[in-house]
This record gives sequence, structure tokens and C-alpha cells, in this order.
Amino acid sequence: MDRLQRFRLPIMIALTAAVGIVIFAVLRPAPAAPVIIVTLRPTSPATPVPTTPTTIRVYVSGAVKQPDVYSLPSDSIVRDAMIAAGGPADDADLDRINLAAPLSDGMQVHFPRKGEPAAVPGGSNPAPIGAPININTATLEQLDTLSGIGPAIAQRIIDYRAANGPFTSIEQIKDVKGIGDALFDKIKDNITVGP
Repeated sequence: MDRLQRFRLPIMIALTAAVGIVIFAVLRPAPAAPVIIVTLRPTSPATPVPTTPTTIRVYVSGAVKQPDVYSLPSDSIVRDAMIAAGGPADDADLDRINLAAPLSDGMQVHFPRKGEPAAVPGGSNPAPIGAPININTATLEQLDTLSGIGPAIAQRIIDYRAANGPFTSIEQIKDVKGIGDALFDKIKDNITVGP
């Protein structure tokens, strides 16, 4: 009996330890789930994106091999219209037209023949004497006839419209370097942006 008591204490300690381990395993808290931090950036209000047509239609006339209406990419220039029309005719005077001028939908591009008065893209025949000068179609010589406009400012007007497209109002000519309010007042009655 004495022998049984001697083993009783270690068995009790072992059983108590085993029960403690089981209780600890059952009651222990579950590991915490990982925390995911999401940072939201503020968004700007939706700004409508202007849509531009992917193609434009241009009427090509004059000294080209195949005058007609052509569909071209929206970023086309006068040279592209000439190529679409089969290239220049033998009597084309290409020095009198700006091949780098941008095109727009519905525009007419007339390629002058040698000896024919030059027209700018989208232009028309020269204005009759005394009529207002269309600043969107006028040649350097026509612009030079305006009071206070010399060849240098006339060329700036042509360069401005080639880079920015046609003027939408006569007041917009003041965006051209060298044309302020005083000069605009001198020429405003002699210029137009219409036909």
C-alpha cells in the first residue's frame, strides 16, 4: 500500500498538469485576424472629356490629280489632303500654300495652279475691294493692306490661325502678338471672320 501511495502523488501531478493543458488549449483566445488598412484617395469630380471625331471630311480641289471629298484622320494637315488626292498636278504652285496647316471637318483645301491667286485652306476668292477682309482666309498681301498691319504682323496672323485654327470672333485677333486695343480699334471695321 505504501508503494501505491508513493506513485499516487506523481500520477496526481501528471493528471493535474494534463487537465490544465487541455483547459488552457480549449479556453485560450483565438489569434487575432490580420488588420488590413485601406487608404482611399479623394477623387476629383468627373470632368467630361471632350470628344473629337476620329476622322474629318475635307474637299480637295484645284491642282491635284484627283479632286474630291476625302475622309482623313482628325489630326491631318494640308499635305495629307494633297496625298489623299493623288498628289499635286504638274502645274501646282505648292510654294503658295501652307502644307503644314491643320485641317478641320468640312474644310475646302484649294491647291493653286501656277499663275492663279493663292487661297489658304478653307479659304475663298479674294474679297472685293472695300469689303471687310476675312482674317481666316486672307493672304499676307490682303492683311498687309489693313491700317497699321505690316508684313510682319500679317505673317503672325497667318501663323496664329495655322497653329490655333480659325478665329471665332474679330476680337480674338488681339491674341496675336503686336495687336493691342489701339490697333484693333483701327482695323475692327475692316475685318470679319465670316464669308
